[in-house]
This record gives sequence, C-alpha cells and structure tokens, in this order.
Amino acid sequence: MDSTPPTSKRIKTRVVRSGGRLEGWFSGDNELIERYRFETSRKVINNPKIVSFGWLKSQKLDGVRRLLKEQLLKRFLEMNGNIYSDLIRVFYTNLKFEGNNLVSYVKGVDMEITHEVWAAVAGLKYAGLRINKGNIGVVENFNKIQCYKSCLKNPHTQVRTCSVGRLNLNKRLLALFVTWILTPRGSNHSVLTEEDLVYIYCIMNKVKINWIHIIKEHMQKSMRLSDYHYPYAILISKFLHYFEVNLDGETSKLVKLTFEVNNGSLSKMGFTKTNGKWVSKDGGQGGSSSGLHAEHGEEDQEDDESVDMDLPHTEEPATDFGAGTSVGHQGAGTPSMSSFESYMVNRLDDFAENQRNLHDLCVSNFQNFDNRFQSMDTRFQTLDEHIEVVQNQFFELQCGKEH
Repeated sequence: MDSTPPTSKRIKTRVVRSGGRLEGWFSGDNELIERYRFETSRKVINNPKIVSFGWLKSQKLDGVRRLLKEQLLKRFLEMNGNIYSDLIRVFYTNLKFEGNNLVSYVKGVDMEITHEVWAAVAGLKYAGLRINKGNIGVVENFNKIQCYKSCLKNPHTQVRTCSVGRLNLNKRLLALFVTWILTPRGSNHSVLTEEDLVYIYCIMNKVKINWIHIIKEHMQKSMRLSDYHYPYAILISKFLHYFEVNLDGETSKLVKLTFEVNNGSLSKMGFTKTNGKWVSKDGGQGGSSSGLHAEHGEEDQEDDESVDMDLPHTEEPATDFGAGTSVGHQGAGTPSMSSFESYMVNRLDDFAENQRNLHDLCVSNFQNFDNRFQSMDTRFQTLDEHIEVVQNQFFELQCGKEH
C-alpha cells in the first residue's frame, strides 16, 4: 500500500478476548457487538470515486486541477487501494468525537486520529474556514442563486432547481468532486444543496476550507441518520493501515476502474471532445484548455510533483470568519435575477430541504422501530431456546426418577 506508517508512532492495543469473529473485532464488548448486529452492519457504504490529477492535466482541465491543489486536496482525491467493508462498519460502530480528534478502535487497536495523522494519511491540514449547515452566512458575499447562475452553461437560463445538468464543464466537475468524494451521499447527486454550492463557491474563489472539519461533520451525520450511507471508505481503510490493524483474513475489495473519473465520465455528463477540447453536446459552453484560468487571470506554471511532497505535521489554527468578515468575492459579471424569480427559487429550495429533513426523520424513526422489533424477536427466540432446554432437562429428570 502507498501509506507506510512511520516507525516513530506509538500504537495502543487492547487485550482481545478469544472467541468468534465479532469478539475479535470488538474486543469482546457485547454491547457494541449487539449494536453492530442489529444496526451498523446493515448500513450501506458509499462507493468511492477517485480522480487522477495527471488525467486532469492530460485533458487540459488545468483550471480545475489548480483550484483543487489550492485546497491541498490532491492526495485525498487520488487515494486508492483496498477497501475493508466489514472493518469500516466496525470503525463507525466504535467511533467517537473527542475534542478535535476522531477516536475509534478496531480489532483491539486504539485509533486516535489527530491532525498529524490527517496530514500523514490524506495530506490535509486543520486550517481554513469551518463551514456548517447553520453558518453558511459566514461567507459574506455568497448568494446561492447568484452562485448557481454563474456556473451555468447559459447564465440567462430560467432557474427552477439547482440541477447539475445545466452546469458548464469546470463547475460540473467541481460539483462531482463535492457530492461524490468530499461530502459523498448515497443518492440525489443531480441537485445541488446550498452546502454544495458554498463549497464550490469557495473553491472557485480560492477561499481555504477546513476539509478535516467538513469530513468529520459528514461522518457524524452518517452515524446520526440511519438511512445515510457510510462515507470515506478509502480514507478509513488507509487509517487501518496507518495504525497497523491486523488485516489478515479480512474481506477486502480493490477500488474498481468504474469508480475513476475519466473520459467516460465526461461523456455521461453530456460533453464530447472536439479538436482536443471538451464541449457540451447540446452546443452550450463547455470546458476549454484555459478553463478557469481565464476567470482568475493565471497561467499554470507549476508541476504536479510540487504538491506531492509530504505536508509538515505542524498544526495550524482553524480560521473562523465572523459575520462581518469578507470572504471571497462575487464576480462583477454575475447575471442578476428578478425578485419574483429569486423568491420562487428560494421557496422551492426551502420546500425541497424540508421534504428531505422530513424524509430523513421518518426513515430514521421507522428504522429504529424495525431494529427494536428485530431485537425483540431475537430475544424471544433465545428465550424459547432456553425454555426448550429446561423442558428437556426436566423431562430427563422425570424419566430418571421413574427408572
């Protein structure tokens, strides 16, 4: 594997009780074993996607490549290797949040994921803007509708929903990386949420984002909502290697080629390559060799290898932006919307968000009911087995007395 743990790190190991497979995974903790059996073992794991920065360069998508490198996302987005689905669920079953660190244990190995571990495994630093669903307003000049319209192939298109199908190539790629890799979800990748758009806005305007904070928040959400898929399969598998968890005999699978973002992905998005340039099949504005360079007035003069170097493990303070802090800028050429259009789009977005929240709540409640009924069914079955054993013993005792 490409993540060789440094010899200097110290690994704490729990005493693993002898017993079955689950006992080994959870160090014999019966409460966690029961939770795994009836809850977390049923959770779906998101299929990961990966992207090669070499491929971006070969397709002359230099604008997107440079913006992602500005966010120090190269190593994270390119991570590849084996995925250990069972142990990923064990990791989430045991996962806790202690201060700024993630803490879990798998197969008797304590895993405290500090800022130094993030830097060593994923190349990420705990620095930048910490964005939550409730504090999007800290990006002072961000406007959801204006941002979305500035990303369109045709900025004068009438907007009803924030669909990815109308985006130009560069923004479409950023949307893909946000919804499939950075904050992955199990479904509905075709419509962008306000959070998706603010991430895209910050990337386009080179506003540094604290991706460690974002990833941890996303992990917590996947644990809170029963129908939410477990994200970051490759990242967690890398953590298992870093902490030298014994993986002998564990089921694993290699990331499939179909999970890679490539020329086929662009074709499925509705773009075609003409004269070495990706353009929209419907005749709208597509990507170009200059891409986002024209937007930022820059030329690509650095090599890919310059960002491959190991990041220093020094911790940088996270940046908090208050409501009065100006972050980024809104382009002067951004098309405006009529008041009625803006009102209707906001109403539709609010309605869609309320429906998603209601759906999450209903699914979570029904899942809890289902888990409880199944747990009761298992306990009744166990009780029946105990009663049958007692009845057999009583019958044998009676027979012994008669003889």
